[in-house]
Amino acid sequence: MNSTLEKKIYTKEELLRLYNLPLEELLKESSKYMSDNIEFCSLINARNGKCSQDCKYCAQSSHYRTDIESFPLVDIEEVKKAALEAINNKASRFAIVTSGKTPDEGRDFKLELEMIKEIKKLGNLKPCASIGILNEEQAKQLAEAGLKRFHHNINTCKSYYPQICTTHKWEDRLNTCKLVKKYGMELCCGVILGMGESIEQRVEMAMELAQIEPDSIPINILMPIPQTPFENYHNKIDEENILRTMAIFKIANPKAVVRFCGGRMKLSQANQELALKTCVEGILIGNYLTTVGKEPSEDIKTVEKLGKHLK
Repeated sequence: MNSTLEKKIYTKEELLRLYNLPLEELLKESSKYMSDNIEFCSLINARNGKCSQDCKYCAQSSHYRTDIESFPLVDIEEVKKAALEAINNKASRFAIVTSGKTPDEGRDFKLELEMIKEIKKLGNLKPCASIGILNEEQAKQLAEAGLKRFHHNINTCKSYYPQICTTHKWEDRLNTCKLVKKYGMELCCGVILGMGESIEQRVEMAMELAQIEPDSIPINILMPIPQTPFENYHNKIDEENILRTMAIFKIANPKAVVRFCGGRMKLSQANQELALKTCVEGILIGNYLTTVGKEPSEDIKTVEKLGKHLK
């Protein structure tokens, strides 16, 4: 997070006006808040499938008959191997990611704490985790284990959340974000675009994140999964509106690192590079949870081409 930038509180009308500027003007505005750094992070899908929640976009939900392979929590050695690979790929952060509403869903929380401690021992990697909705004691224990950053998306704006999930509330996610910050950890909190939300609701997301004040804002673009309720949501957002939304997120959250995550392959290489010049300062490298990403070596070449520096 760039602490030297002044943060302005925008109204919805102001952000909508910016959103609808000619694209070149909008990106010129968002580029004012950019550094020359790009930060790489990486993850391990440490527990997959059999989630009790009914998020309509998700291949891991037990409510839908998707073709993904479910597996229990991986062992610590597998996590260490993936963490070392992340270091080789120039990542500075590494996340343990598990399916399920809460850490308790897999009865694996104690082992996850040990994984965090092992990652921390590697020295060159900041440990992160994305393990669901937390209670206060879990947040406290994660901080004590040395967790640097916790990832927990709002996914969409509060007004649209009932269209995305019915088994928990947007406020449950907000409460977890508050606990993360209460116990001194950094917060990674972002969204999924292209789930049928309106332009106004994308602006609402930007405003809600500005109130939450995350250090990192991961931007996912929906990759429709067969057998989920959103399996036919292929054309809910185009490349230009992806760029516009990311620019608005950067303008509304100038101190946060806006980060490419799942689904960025929906953008052409030219538009990925344009985003990295004007509104995006982070990349989740490699593959994602249930979708394919890009080879880290390609991202390293892109960073070099753009004259950026790996943070």
